[in-house]
Amino acid sequence: MQRLRLGMVGGGEGAFIGGVHRMAARLDDRWELVAGNLSSTPDKAARSAEAIGLARSYGSYAEMAEAEAARDDGIDAVSIVTPNHMHIPVARAFLAAGINVICDKPLTTDLATAQAFAADCEGYDAQFFLTHNYTGSPMVRQARQMVREGMLGKIRLIHAEYLQDWLSRPADPDNVQAAWRTDPVRTGGAGAIGDIGTHAYNLACFVVGETATHLAADLHSFVDGREVDDNANILLRFGSGARGSIFASQVATGTENGLKLRIHGDKGGLFWAQETPNELIYSPMGAAERRLTRGGAGAMSAAEDVSRIPAGHPEGYLEAFGTLYREVADHLLDGNLAVSETVPGMSEAVAGMAFIDACQRSNKEDAAWCDLTS
Repeated sequence: MQRLRLGMVGGGEGAFIGGVHRMAARLDDRWELVAGNLSSTPDKAARSAEAIGLARSYGSYAEMAEAEAARDDGIDAVSIVTPNHMHIPVARAFLAAGINVICDKPLTTDLATAQAFAADCEGYDAQFFLTHNYTGSPMVRQARQMVREGMLGKIRLIHAEYLQDWLSRPADPDNVQAAWRTDPVRTGGAGAIGDIGTHAYNLACFVVGETATHLAADLHSFVDGREVDDNANILLRFGSGARGSIFASQVATGTENGLKLRIHGDKGGLFWAQETPNELIYSPMGAAERRLTRGGAGAMSAAEDVSRIPAGHPEGYLEAFGTLYREVADHLLDGNLAVSETVPGMSEAVAGMAFIDACQRSNKEDAAWCDLTS
């Protein structure tokens, strides 16, 4: 099996998500990390590279893009795991150099910048992928297949929630993750909605197969002095007639990583929770609910295609990330694979920014309904 060469920008000392991406990329043996600009300062970048045994360390992403594009053994793709405000500058440099991009979400800090970048990307030969990792979970793939095959009937209700409590107190300035996620400059003013709300929204849209047309959002910051939202309650309307809601909070005391999805149609309902990712609860109308498990009786092709180990052996967060890296690699090696069906790309990136933008506009107008399609 051919391995592709991967580079990384960001993800150095103190960065949680960089390690996650590195583990996920290695999981199916499709990628080898060979180069990186792991921090914004050359010294820290060099230390971070040395700590993980990375031979090719660069002092800047611009230097890295130019040098890797010129090498016969240059990288096939770069993984961008920086704070939000750096996603587009880094992505642009590598796409312009002909290097594919795998970018963490959300795309950037504001909708106009995202839309302009999406238009620019039409002129690049290299491809752009976005890592909304929960879409790689086998039972999420099964939920999507069940909706598509009409097992729930006409979809009526869509609810997603993502609850954490790790920002219930003022951010520790020594905590790199908390510091940038509560900095309005680096997040574009989007706190919980940008960090976890976009995950909840993307997950719901991925499963039901459509994005919302309108929303009404009440955003709030409970922690004194915080300049970004840490709690959001959002109502959604879909073009199909379905109604939905999203509850995203990073101050929900007593929760850890409570991403949950509920879908209800006129023939049945589904429930999935990220903290028990190998289960999907299916409730047909008029019948007892059924507990479907990854690899177990009732598992469908969409789940089996992205399962690695037998039933009863848990697959979770890292494996879901790994699925996206595997599918991107397979697509780059064999362009016939339609990753647009399963791997988020530019359209999902812009949809996420439209969601954030509409939430912020709605909140400024006392939770008035806002259009996501204009």
